[in-house]
Amino acid sequence: MNAELSPRQADQVLVRAIFSGISRGTESLVFKGEVPESQYQAMRAPFQEGTFPGPVKYGYASVGEVQENEGGNDLEGRTVFCLYPHQDVYHVPVSEVTLVPEDVPAGRAVLAASMETAVTIVWDARPTAGDRIVVIGAGVVGLLVAWLCRQVPGTTVTIVDVNAERLSVAEALQVAFCIQPIEGVEADLVIHASGEPDGLRSGLVIAGMESTIIEASWYGSRSVPLPLGEDFHSRRLTLKSSQVGRVPPDRASRWSRARRMKLALELLRAPELDVLITGESDFAELPIVLARLSVKPNAALCHRIRYPTP
Repeated sequence: MNAELSPRQADQVLVRAIFSGISRGTESLVFKGEVPESQYQAMRAPFQEGTFPGPVKYGYASVGEVQENEGGNDLEGRTVFCLYPHQDVYHVPVSEVTLVPEDVPAGRAVLAASMETAVTIVWDARPTAGDRIVVIGAGVVGLLVAWLCRQVPGTTVTIVDVNAERLSVAEALQVAFCIQPIEGVEADLVIHASGEPDGLRSGLVIAGMESTIIEASWYGSRSVPLPLGEDFHSRRLTLKSSQVGRVPPDRASRWSRARRMKLALELLRAPELDVLITGESDFAELPIVLARLSVKPNAALCHRIRYPTP
């Protein structure tokens, strides 16, 4: 669909997109109309057009070049990241773009929104030196969480996924991989990011006495039954949600969302993270790609959309 650009305001920049990334889990739910009515407002993308269940213009991982700019901030010609839907040219307030570090390729910078989510999950999880950590779900966010956690001194990090093809990706990120949780493991920390109720139930089983399970998945309108009547209470487990919409309360007085996004982009300097991008298509193919990913959501990690150069 063609969009009409209104006249650019003095506080806005004109961005021409280079790449955008598809947030596979969330965008599949949006595409299929599975956003629950109670979450219509909470799940709005920053520059979304339309209302749920649809039609909507959605997405939040756009990388582009600033082509028009005022205000003396030296952004013209620079590469920026913006939480903007899939669109080739757009106006946004200058405060809504984040400069991409010169040593981060534009094609990798599409991972910034996922990295921001992973950073928030790690903040909520609070891994400490020596922890035995199990991450369930080797999607982009789960893999980024495992990659961040393994950098905490002394930790043992294992990522679990039923898709054996994720083994090579985990190896590239230097994270141990297994298809199902190992029986008898008493994890100090479990992070669930598979998007499947069975994954969360497995997390409850392998969590050690008085440990924490971080729930980072979003299920849309699906109901999630859990075995909380077994030994959940006797083991004094903590089930804690994590969501990127806000900076965690213990950091909110010092960290803004802009500072968090800047950190996410700086963390993308690591070249091994390119393994998380498993496909690329032209912008014109976006409807077909979204339809395919909504049917086979586990077939790809980050799928990148490429925009034509002028």
